Amino acid sequence: MQLLLIEDNPRMTLALYRVLSEHYKVVAVQSGSEGIRKALNQKFDVIVLDLQLPDMSGLQVCKQLRYNGIITPILILTGEANVESKVTLLDSGANDYLTKPFNIQELLARLRVLVRVLDSPTQSRARLEVDGLTVDTLEHKVERDGKELTLTRKEFAILECLMMYAGNVVPRSNLARYVWKDDWVGSTNTVDVHIKYLRDKVDRPFKSPLIKTVRGLGYKIDVPTNKAKSGTHVAERSKHE
Repeated sequence: MQLLLIEDNPRMTLALYRVLSEHYKVVAVQSGSEGIRKALNQKFDVIVLDLQLPDMSGLQVCKQLRYNGIITPILILTGEANVESKVTLLDSGANDYLTKPFNIQELLARLRVLVRVLDSPTQSRARLEVDGLTVDTLEHKVERDGKELTLTRKEFAILECLMMYAGNVVPRSNLARYVWKDDWVGSTNTVDVHIKYLRDKVDRPFKSPLIKTVRGLGYKIDVPTNKAKSGTHVAERSKHE
C-alpha cells in the first residue's frame, strides 16, 4: 500500500519512515505544497499529515486536497489537545488525528482502520456492498435486499462516497466537495437536503436504517459486525469522475 508522509521535522520523518516502511511503500515530503502536488499526481492509500508545516498548516493542506476531490484517508499528527481543535481538524476533511506524543503501535492501528482491506480478494472493486445494500459504481445501479432503487446523479454520488468509507464518518464538507467539486461554494446545507432524499429511498422502506448522522461531524454508513464487504480501496477511479 502507498502512504504519503507530509512531515518537515527530519528526525520525526526518519523515525516514522523506518516504522511505516515496514508496512507501506512510503513517499515522504517536507512541505505542504509538495504534499499537495504529490497527492494530486499520484494515488495513495492513506496520508499522514503533520499539522505544523513550514509553508502552510496541515489544516490548509487538508482543505486543499478535499477541495480538489482527493478522498484519500488523511490522519493528522497534532500537538493540539483541546476538543475544539480536534473538531476543526475533522471538519476540515481529516478522517482521524493523533495527538503528540503518540505510541507508534496506536498510529499503525489507526492506519489499519483507515485502509481496511476488502474481506474477499475476489470482490469486484466496482461493487460496494454493506448489509444488503449494493452499489455498482460502473453501472450506476443501487439495490437493497434485491430491490433496485432509483437515485438522482447527486444522490448516487453521495451514497457512493459514504459506501467507500463504510463504517467511518464522512464530514459534510467532504461529501460536498466530492459531489459538487468546483461548484461547491462552502455551504453544506444542500448535503443535508440530499441526505434526507437519499434516506427516503435507501432507508425508510426497509427495516434497518444504514445512513447514520454523527452530530457535529457528518454522516456514515453503519456497518454491522462481520457484514461489511467493501472498503476504501474500491474507490480507485472515483476522484477524477
